[in-house]
Amino acid sequence: MSNPNGFAARKARFLNRVHARLATRTRAATGFVSSPEPRTIGSFAKGRQLVAGNFLFAGYLIEAPQTSIWALRSPDASFEGQRHGFAWMDDLAAVGDVSTRETAQGWLWEWIDRFGRGAGAGWTPDLTGRRLIRWINHALFVLRGQESEQSEAFYHSLAQQTTFLSKRWHSASPGLPRFEALTGLIYAGLSLEGMEDLAKPAIKALAKECAIQVDREGGLPTRNPEELLAVFTLLTWAAAALSEAGLETPAAHLEAIERIAPTLRTLRHSDGGLARFHGGGRGQEGWLDHALASAGIKTSQPEGLSMGFARLSAGRTSVIVDAFVPPKGDASRSGHASTLAFELTSGRRPLIVSCGSGASFGAEWRRAGRATPSHSAVVLDGYSSARLGNADRASSLETLIDAPKHVPIEISRAPDGLRFQGGHDGFEKIHGLTHARTLELTFDGRGLAGEDMLLAMEEAQKRRFDRSMDEVQLSGIPFDVRFHLHPEVDATLHLGGAAISVALKSGEIWVFRHDGKFNLSLEPSVYLETGRLKPRAAQQIVLSGRAVEYATRIRWSLSKAQETAIGVRDLNRDELDLTK
Repeated sequence: MSNPNGFAARKARFLNRVHARLATRTRAATGFVSSPEPRTIGSFAKGRQLVAGNFLFAGYLIEAPQTSIWALRSPDASFEGQRHGFAWMDDLAAVGDVSTRETAQGWLWEWIDRFGRGAGAGWTPDLTGRRLIRWINHALFVLRGQESEQSEAFYHSLAQQTTFLSKRWHSASPGLPRFEALTGLIYAGLSLEGMEDLAKPAIKALAKECAIQVDREGGLPTRNPEELLAVFTLLTWAAAALSEAGLETPAAHLEAIERIAPTLRTLRHSDGGLARFHGGGRGQEGWLDHALASAGIKTSQPEGLSMGFARLSAGRTSVIVDAFVPPKGDASRSGHASTLAFELTSGRRPLIVSCGSGASFGAEWRRAGRATPSHSAVVLDGYSSARLGNADRASSLETLIDAPKHVPIEISRAPDGLRFQGGHDGFEKIHGLTHARTLELTFDGRGLAGEDMLLAMEEAQKRRFDRSMDEVQLSGIPFDVRFHLHPEVDATLHLGGAAISVALKSGEIWVFRHDGKFNLSLEPSVYLETGRLKPRAAQQIVLSGRAVEYATRIRWSLSKAQETAIGVRDLNRDELDLTK
């Protein structure tokens, strides 16, 4: 992400304004080549909140009943971007009644009046691409009952934005922003009469981006699961638009879809949500399953890693482990120090989680969410397994530095289940210790046995460990093994610290136990969830101790209580509450 006050950013904004204003000379499109099918999915609950005047964007809630979305004073650039991207139109369309349609119509034509000649923050390639997709998807929704004057203004603005995008898509940052810009250009070029020629270069450019950005295993350099889902969705939309137009989708484009689909299945928990690592959330309810169904790709990922993640799945339980080195360079600006952290979901209920990205709650929460203590992992002497570097003049976000360089893993069969074994050297530079983690999930999914080891194996590692011990007068290097619990979980400490019972809303009871060598406690935690007004209070299980030898072993287990049924009828639904 470039510095908003840097020369490159100022130049980009200037060129965007110039091309936006030049595009006003574009001849208006007269209509659609064919009636577009809406493909985006909105939230009924969020749509009702918008109509009621509750505007929740980028972690800010503005309560302004009977107020236009464009009359609000924007608190920051992220809020402004979400307004101008028009993804909120999906939510209004999900409600779909007369008053909601009138609201959508009023806000859309007000945007044209206020910003249609090139003004405002919405004239960037990625936001324009996102906006075009929504306008075209919901054209039938917003054009119903409108006079010819409004329709002409609508089509002229679509043509103007498409022309702007044809000139500026290349200035979008590589990755998701460029995928959004190119998909919007293809979508508009194929849908609008007289714009077909603008789509042709974008089709080739998108195929090239697929070859560059999507690796052989179907992953992205950022290793962000939610970003991968967003890219996958855009690619399937573009492929569908090309098919409906009778055009052939380039091979590189189709091959990227085929590579990504099985990777997303690996990153999918048993509740249908994504693993929450490297800046990504679980994804909107139903989004992942809908995207996979729309793509029609049935293949599963072969055994091993998918975008650096390992998956163990049995019964109703899924375990997903971050089992690779963190993202590097610019791709790490939202990366997390989460090597060997894991998440566990039982049925429809997340149990062990990562705290998540705090980006929507400000810079401090964002940094906190990236650190190892915010993950279900081992923390040594308060250090993360990777550190945040200083944000340089060319960037407003820190890259990861001093990250693990060697992360060997092995996935195999255990006598009664599946076994994951992995290690990382993220603590070696500081204390000379390697972290090794073993996880074994039983075949019925009712039990997870874990072992964490802190090891100094080579002579250089032992000397470094000895120096660390001297610094603390041989009292040992403190460590914490953290297990963050979902906020819907109810946990209770039992037997003087020998066990913790964990109750899910489904009625399942899980019990955490350890070998008794270290201290077990239940401590406060937070759950950082995009779409909420503030972080949610939660709890975490913490095993604490000190490493005093070259090899320290911590054994623990998490298993369903015997009285918990094999199959649980879980029909409760969680509705959106902006206050939590």
